[in-house]
Amino acid sequence: MEARRESPYICQRDGRRYLVVGKWHRALVRGASDLDAKVAEMDAQRIDLAALSTNDPGPEQFGDDGPRIARMIHDYLFEATRRYPGRFFPLATLPLLDMDAALEELDRCVEQLGMKGVLLYSNLAGRFPDEPQFAPLFERVVALDIPVLLHPPYPMTYEATSGYQLTGGLGLMFDTTIALSRLILSGIFDRFPTLKLVCPHVGGTLPYLIGRIDHQVAVLKRMDVALEKKPSDYLRHNVYFDTVNVLPEVIRFGYEFVGPDRMLFATDHPWVEMDRGVNNLLRLELPPEEASRIFAGNALELFRL
Repeated sequence: MEARRESPYICQRDGRRYLVVGKWHRALVRGASDLDAKVAEMDAQRIDLAALSTNDPGPEQFGDDGPRIARMIHDYLFEATRRYPGRFFPLATLPLLDMDAALEELDRCVEQLGMKGVLLYSNLAGRFPDEPQFAPLFERVVALDIPVLLHPPYPMTYEATSGYQLTGGLGLMFDTTIALSRLILSGIFDRFPTLKLVCPHVGGTLPYLIGRIDHQVAVLKRMDVALEKKPSDYLRHNVYFDTVNVLPEVIRFGYEFVGPDRMLFATDHPWVEMDRGVNNLLRLELPPEEASRIFAGNALELFRL
C-alpha cells in the first residue's frame, strides 16, 4: 500500500503514517501491526485468545486485484496463528465483488486455513450487503455454520461526517447501523433463521432507534417489507453485540437489550486500549456466571473454539 498512489494507500507526512481510503486520511496507531506487542498487552490484561483480522480497507477496495489481496491477507493471518499458537483465531475478509472468487476463497479459509468466521464490511465499495448479489455469501456461511461479524469500512456517510473529523466517531457507527437495518428489513433472518450475525460497538446506534423502525413498519406502514416478526425482535434475538464502547452505561444498555447470552467481550484493539475494554465491562459488576459468558463462554460457543 505504501507503493500505491491511488486509494487505498499509505502515505507519510509530519512524521506520521496515514491510511488513505477514499477521501479519508486516517492517522495509523503506532504499532498497530506489531503482533508481539499485541500478545504482550493481551498477557497484561489476562486475555488468552483474540479474533484476528485485517481492518479497513477490505479486498473489494482493490478492484480486480481483490482476490489476490484476500489470499495474501489470509495467508498472513494463518501464519500469525501458527506463530502464536493458541492466542489468535482468524476471520476471513473476502473479495465479494467477485462472488465466485469469494466463495472459493471462503472454502479455502475454512477447510485449509482453519478460519472461524467472516468479517463482512457494512458496505462493499459502496454496495450494501443486503443487495441480491451478496446472497450466495449468506447461503454459504449458513451451510458452513460459521458466524459473520459486521464491521464498518470507509463509510457511505463520509461527506456528512467529515466536518470536525466525525467520521470515526459517527460515520462508522451510522454505516453499521444502516447496513444492519437493511439486512433485517430485507428478511434475511426469515430466509436464514440460523444465520449467526455479530454487530460490533454494542449494535452501533440501532438499539436506540429500532423502536422507531418498528413504528414505521407496523403502524405507519411506510416500509414495503414482509417480515414474520417486528424488526426489534430480530435485533434482540438474532443478532449478537460486542461490548466495544467507552461508556459502561452503553454496554449495560446493550446487555439489558439482548441479554447476557448474546454479548461478546471485545476491545477494538489497536484502535481502543485493551484495558479500557476490560475495565468497562468489569465496572458493570454483573453476576459471575453472566460475566463469564460475556468474557469467554459465548464466543467459545459461537466460533466453536
